[in-house]
Amino acid sequence: MPEGTLCNKKPIDTEEDLKTLLQDTGGKTYYEEMKVLDVNSDLLWNTIKNTCKSRMKTWLEICAHCGMCANSCFLYLINDCDPKQVPAYKIQSTLGEIIKKKGKVDNDFMHMAMETAWAKCTCCNRCGMYCPHGIDMGIMFGYLRGLLYAQGFVPWELKIGAGMHRVYRAQMDVTDTDFTETFEWMVEEYEEDYPGLTVPIDKEGADIMYTVNAREVKHYPEDLAEAAILFHLAGENWTVPSSGWEQTSLSMFAGDWPACKMQVEHVYAAMERLKPKRMVGTECGHAHRATVIEGPYWAGRKDGKPPVESIHYVEWIAEALKTGKLKIDPAKRIKQPVTLQDSCNYIRNHGLKTATREIISYIVEPGYFVEMTPNKEHNYCCGGGGGFNGIGIFRSQRNKALITKRDQLLDTGAELVIAPCHNCWDAIRDLEEEYKIGIKWSFLKPLLISMVQVPEHLQPKE
Repeated sequence: MPEGTLCNKKPIDTEEDLKTLLQDTGGKTYYEEMKVLDVNSDLLWNTIKNTCKSRMKTWLEICAHCGMCANSCFLYLINDCDPKQVPAYKIQSTLGEIIKKKGKVDNDFMHMAMETAWAKCTCCNRCGMYCPHGIDMGIMFGYLRGLLYAQGFVPWELKIGAGMHRVYRAQMDVTDTDFTETFEWMVEEYEEDYPGLTVPIDKEGADIMYTVNAREVKHYPEDLAEAAILFHLAGENWTVPSSGWEQTSLSMFAGDWPACKMQVEHVYAAMERLKPKRMVGTECGHAHRATVIEGPYWAGRKDGKPPVESIHYVEWIAEALKTGKLKIDPAKRIKQPVTLQDSCNYIRNHGLKTATREIISYIVEPGYFVEMTPNKEHNYCCGGGGGFNGIGIFRSQRNKALITKRDQLLDTGAELVIAPCHNCWDAIRDLEEEYKIGIKWSFLKPLLISMVQVPEHLQPKE
């Protein structure tokens, strides 16, 4: 069973192996090696026998092929209603076939399954809302991704992403020292504007333990300062852990379930060490799903919950505005047509549609907010979820997938879209770059900073 030097069935567990894979620009050698990668059918079938439980088997068997899921899938609609894009077909032709054939599939089949799993589904779970039998296609595609990953058939970028979590416990090469030093440095930049501004590190018993997305540390460090400023203005007793600060999980996108467990347990260890009253996670949908929704099960927590109460940033903002911890200057409210991107991972999968709209009621002048159609739990995926944003070989399919969100935005007539989720933010940025529709996009933090009232005792002295 030939395995390549780069493309193989082994996870990336060392910094040396990670750097070697990174040097293969665009995964050129990696994908060449994948063309001759053998399928270990015995391993594949044994894995299925040990992990494919009654729920998954039942879903595969009870699918009525009724087609109700078809129109729910934005990828089906944007691809001219191609029957091969019907969610039921996509899972039956991949996972269903692997099970029927007891793992005896070949390299060509695995290439097809890999493209289906990562370029024809974002695991947005919209189809599951419309299935008359309640079949959760997102869970099934996640399971399929895990089988593919274990056989070495995973996009190059996601093999790297999972490796980053294994080596650094972060989705990119950001160390604990990088995190704390960057956070402290960014806060120092704003000390004159906000006297007393600090970033408390490893404070035990705080009301809030704040976790972030490693992209903020490496690419958007101003986001760290904005979070600190808002906690400061709200008078919160908060902290960040020096280790266990990374909330995201590219391992979840890759289907590397052991790495998912490692990552979330790292965050949970910080909770147990610092004993905060609750955890607040940054503006990231998949990070919330990985740490709060899926994470407890990866970690084997029988109550299905993290060690402490854990909420998404939109919940904290809505609460801070409602209780008056943060007050908005009415003169600075948004006075231009604005819409809201509902993130699949905390709207559809965790029901936070009310919190986001409560925030809108405070920061947008009445009459200027325009809902997308459809919206809330019925909203379409941004087009880049589930890892789709970052996979180079599927970029043309991803760019086409952005058309649904492009048209939704154009129909609103909005000039600004608020996107409290990293994947959505990135997808809309790429959408504007690709299609140039004249839309602006923003996280919540910079908008709030621009309009929040600074209490007199926290204002700089003349």
